[in-house]
Amino acid sequence: MADNDPNRDVACVSRQIGVSDEEFRTCFLPVMPDADHRPDGETQRANKAKLLPCLQKANPDLTNDALDAAMDACRPEGPN
Repeated sequence: MADNDPNRDVACVSRQIGVSDEEFRTCFLPVMPDADHRPDGETQRANKAKLLPCLQKANPDLTNDALDAAMDACRPEGPN
């Protein structure tokens, strides 16, 4: 699980986006997950601005759409 989001299945996401579990955890550290799992658009964009560029350093082929699909597929409560 991600350090600051105990509901985030790191292995599930990292496997789907082609990065190591440790790379995902490191990139996820500055992300501020919404406690009720319903972040507003501004929060989503701010988190993505931190997460995606970091992950793309580990996997330059990673796209925004692929990250969204992996995050949705691995979200315990289902797609956002």
